[in-house]
Amino acid sequence: MRWRALPAVLCVALCAGIPVHARKKIADPAAQFHKQIAKQDRIAQALNRLTFGPGPGDAERVRAMGLKKWLDRELHPERIAENPVLEGKLKELDSLQMSGEELVRNYPAPQIVRQMVAGQIPFPSDPDRKLLIQRQAARLQRQQGQGNGNAPQTKALADLLAPEQIRVLRTGAPQERLAAFQALSREWQDDVIAALPPALRQGLIQVASPELRRRISLANGPAQVVAQDLMEGKLLRAIYSNRQLAEVLADFWFNHFNVYLDKGADHYLVTAYERDAIRPHVLGKFRELLEATAKSPAMLFYLDNWQSVGPHGPQARGPRVRRGLNENYGRELLELHTLGVDGGYTQKDVTEVARCFTGWTINQPQRGGGFTFNARQHDSGEKVVLGVTIAAGGGMEDGEKVLDILARHPSTALFIARKLAQRFVADDPPAALVRRMAEAFRKTDGDLRAVMQAMVAAREFWSVGAYRSKVKSPLEMVASAVRALNGDVDYAMPLANQVAQLGQPLYRKVEPTGYSNSGKDWMSSAGLLARMNFALQLAGNKVPGVKVEAGPAARTDDPLAGVPLGSPEFQKH
Repeated sequence: MRWRALPAVLCVALCAGIPVHARKKIADPAAQFHKQIAKQDRIAQALNRLTFGPGPGDAERVRAMGLKKWLDRELHPERIAENPVLEGKLKELDSLQMSGEELVRNYPAPQIVRQMVAGQIPFPSDPDRKLLIQRQAARLQRQQGQGNGNAPQTKALADLLAPEQIRVLRTGAPQERLAAFQALSREWQDDVIAALPPALRQGLIQVASPELRRRISLANGPAQVVAQDLMEGKLLRAIYSNRQLAEVLADFWFNHFNVYLDKGADHYLVTAYERDAIRPHVLGKFRELLEATAKSPAMLFYLDNWQSVGPHGPQARGPRVRRGLNENYGRELLELHTLGVDGGYTQKDVTEVARCFTGWTINQPQRGGGFTFNARQHDSGEKVVLGVTIAAGGGMEDGEKVLDILARHPSTALFIARKLAQRFVADDPPAALVRRMAEAFRKTDGDLRAVMQAMVAAREFWSVGAYRSKVKSPLEMVASAVRALNGDVDYAMPLANQVAQLGQPLYRKVEPTGYSNSGKDWMSSAGLLARMNFALQLAGNKVPGVKVEAGPAARTDDPLAGVPLGSPEFQKH
């Protein structure tokens, strides 16, 4: 009975913000930000807020280095050698280094496969990849009742294996299935993979080597590998990277400039967006980050700006096609990316900003094309944005002038400062801290490293009001749990699936707001129970693809094994 009652007890404690072991009356929240935490707690505060959670020995390493030096290193990630273990694991995820065009060719969706068969798009140069895609084309043709005598045919499983071999693959233990499969020749393996039902492929994939896992994933459907690599890459970096603050900031800024992976062409455009537009700028100038996102094909497609045209631009024809001025990007640029909803703009400003960005488009988005400016689509008339006149006759520079105005606007400084403070300090950060961070933003022309330096130098960051006051997001909870138990991640997709089950499917936030920075938005009784169940599975080494050093927490004779990871204390950071 104590086990069944525990989730309710822990949930009440978490939602009330009160540790189980101490139910003290909470003092005035504002006063708590003036009271400093004990010196011995400062390292824990730094590791919990500026990383994805401490691992074994991290506190000792920070103590030996000195907290001040450690903070300086995290703010200059280029000085930190990356973890070779991480680099080795990321090497297997080859799509993460491809351009959009390369992704379309190497991991095609069914409609792209059909275009390859028709000769409209070249097949991949790699012979194995070409053969796999030809097999997929043959399956698509058979499903449509079409035939192609030159396409490689998929054999039935009974034509490839003896009954005993099939029995092992269907009912054997995971390692028995893997051994039976590995006994086959490489060519034979490929035929068997193509013939296996999806459920049997999935059972094999969780015990396979990375190379074999790749081949099985490709057989399941090449296009889905692009999303899997993104999710695995994010989790592997969060768990293994030596540049922890940079990884936390990469997640923060992707959410700030959110793009939805499953919107059409964005399936192939998000990889380069995160890699080239977000990651290089997380501690750079905000103006450069803003322009990189504005010109990203992923953002242009997500918010439909690639189709926005001026009044004299080329108009698409057809009963269901309408082309004209699209205000989606202009509105989100003002409301979510820069000024904030209360930043002082009007609907007229939204329209004028949208006019400035007409002609910012994409060259063949469905084939992974890049940014281009189309002067024929641009509205070259005079515009007035936030009281600033942009003269008629301009081109792409009209949009760039808007970015200049917004990046230097006082409302942007306050909006960005508050959002960073909410993520790193408290759900409702002290106004004085936000003002000082905004002042650092303005004085340095939007230097994001300077803003972060102002934050970690502030008393409020090291205050009682900030210490363990925020609830982790699902991504933070899962990554911090694996780090706490020194996990060895061979296959990160089960962890990505767990993050999704906890309410945060990676790269799949539909709304442009991104996922919340406020911990209270992640609190619910069902959510806490799901976190506890994950903690139990992880500590008991029951999460596929992950091995942890659970130690005493994973004793098989203890029904509460893993509870420390699921407890209110661990959910906070």
